[in-house]
This record gives sequence, structure tokens and C-alpha cells, in this order.
Amino acid sequence: MDKVSLTFRVFFEDPFWIGIVERISDGTMEVCKITFGMEPKDYEVYDWLLKNYYRLRFSPAVKAEAKKEHTNPKRRQREARMQTAVSGIGTKSQQALSLQHEQLKEERKVRTREQKEAEKEARFELKQQKRKEKHRGR
Repeated sequence: MDKVSLTFRVFFEDPFWIGIVERISDGTMEVCKITFGMEPKDYEVYDWLLKNYYRLRFSPAVKAEAKKEHTNPKRRQREARMQTAVSGIGTKSQQALSLQHEQLKEERKVRTREQKEAEKEARFELKQQKRKEKHRGR
């Protein structure tokens, strides 16, 4: 069975509270960024994650190194304290988010190009129709 690790970090990035969801599975990491308005409470974050997890749009997968499991509870506590002390996101997460940003930008470019072509075609058809109406000999 595949092991999937999910990490959800919430931090303040002026002027908003940002949530970063990191999903690691099969040696690859996918990231999603969520923007909150006010500071969310723990139970609000948990409730939001339960309701909206399947609607999240994750970035393309980036290769991630496997982490070793530590069974020592003091070490886990120390690592948790260190993670909460560090604000922001990791470099792998930033790479994944930038890939997602580039992908969305390309999709937007294609969509706007198609819209412009459709508008140009519609204007051309209207122009042709008006031309034909002028030369009907009425």
C-alpha cells in the first residue's frame, strides 16, 4: 500500500493568512496554496480542510526526498517545535507553486487567444453579412 503524507501549514504573509498544503506520495510532492482573510482558528482550518480537500488544485508533481520515520517522541516534539518556529514555505514547495503558476498562466494565454480569435471571426462574419446586404440590389 502506498504511503501518503499530508502537511498543512498556516502562516502570516502580510496582509493575509496563507495556508500551504503539501501532499507527498511515491517520492513526489504536490503543493496547493490557500489564502485566508483573518487568522483562522485550528478548528476552522480542520473543518475547511475536511470540506474542501477534494476541490484543491495541486501543482504538478516535484520530486521529493523520502523522510525517515523517527520513533523517539522527544525528537518528534523537537522537530514539530522547529517547524512551527520557521515561518514560510520550503524551496520544494515554492518550486511546485511556481510550476503551478506557470501552468495556469499558459492555460490563461490559450483561453484568451481562443477568445480573441472567436471575436475576430464573429466581427468578420458580421462584416461579410453587412456587405452582402448592401449588394442585394434593393
